[in-house]
Amino acid sequence: MAGAAPTRLSSIYGWLLESKNGLGLLFMLPAAAFLLCFLTYPLGLGVWLGFTDTKIGRSGIFIGLENYEWLFDDPIFWLSVYNTLLYTTVASVLKFGLGLWLALILNQHLPFKNFFRAIILLPWVVPTVLSALAFWWIYDSQFSIISYVLMNLGLISEPINFLGDPNNARASVIAANVWRGIPFVAISLLAGLQTIPQSLNEAAALDGATPWQRFTKITLPLLSPIIAVVMTFSVLFTFTDFQLIYVLTRGGPVNATHLMATLSFQRAIPGGQLGEGAAIAVAMIPFLLAAILFSFFGLQRRKWQQGASD
Repeated sequence: MAGAAPTRLSSIYGWLLESKNGLGLLFMLPAAAFLLCFLTYPLGLGVWLGFTDTKIGRSGIFIGLENYEWLFDDPIFWLSVYNTLLYTTVASVLKFGLGLWLALILNQHLPFKNFFRAIILLPWVVPTVLSALAFWWIYDSQFSIISYVLMNLGLISEPINFLGDPNNARASVIAANVWRGIPFVAISLLAGLQTIPQSLNEAAALDGATPWQRFTKITLPLLSPIIAVVMTFSVLFTFTDFQLIYVLTRGGPVNATHLMATLSFQRAIPGGQLGEGAAIAVAMIPFLLAAILFSFFGLQRRKWQQGASD
C-alpha cells in the first residue's frame, strides 16, 4: 500500500508529460491561475457586493435583491442604460462603416500606403486621457476651434455649446469615441482583406461582375468571421468606456452622458455606496454576454465555406 501512491503519482506525472492533452493542461495552469486571481476573484467579489449594503469604510450585510429593486425604480439608472445603448449602437455602426471604407481604400495599390497605414494608428495608440483632453479643448464653449471656423465662415453667429447641451454632449462624446475607434476596426478589417485571394475577384471580374457584386458576393461573406470578432471587441470596448466620458463630461450635463460604467464609479467611489455601484456594474453583464454570443454565432463558418455543396 505504501508503494502504490508513489506509483500512481508517477503514472499521472508521466501522462502529463507524454500526453498532448496533459502537456497542454500544464501550459495552461499559469494562465488559469492568473485569470483566477485577477479576473475571477474580482468578478465574484463584485457580484457578492451587489447583494450587500457595503459602503466605503464599513463592511455590509447581505440584503438580497434590494440594490437591484432600488435601481429598477431609479430614473438616473435607466437614463444611463439608454445612454449606454445609444452610445454603443451609434458609435459601433459609425466605426464599422468608416473603418470598412478606410480598410477598402488602404487595400488598394496606393502610393505611400504603408505610411498611411502607420499614420492611421495614431488615434488608437494615443492614451485615452490625452485624446480626451484634446477633445475637451476642441469642444470648449469659448475657445472651440470648430466654433471659430464656423463663425468665420458665417455659418453660425455664436459658439456652439458642445458639452453644455444634452444632445450636443451626446453627439460630441460619440464623435470622440468614433475618432478613437476607427483605426482598430480599419486595421483589423484590412488584415482580413489581405487574406482574401485576389484570384477570386479577378475571376468574378472576368465573368462580368460589377465592383458592388464582387464586394457583396465575395469580399463581405469571406470577411464575415473577421467582422464578427472585430465588432464584438468594438462593442465591448464601447459599452464599457469610462475614461473618455469621465474626462470630457463626468456624466453631465444633467446626467445626459452618464454611461453605466461612469454611474457605477460615481455611486461606488465618490458616493461611497460600494454595494449600489457593484449592482450597476453587474447589470452590465447581460449586455456583455449578448455581445459575446454574437461573436460566437458569427464565427460559425457557413457550409459553403467548409467545402459543402450548400
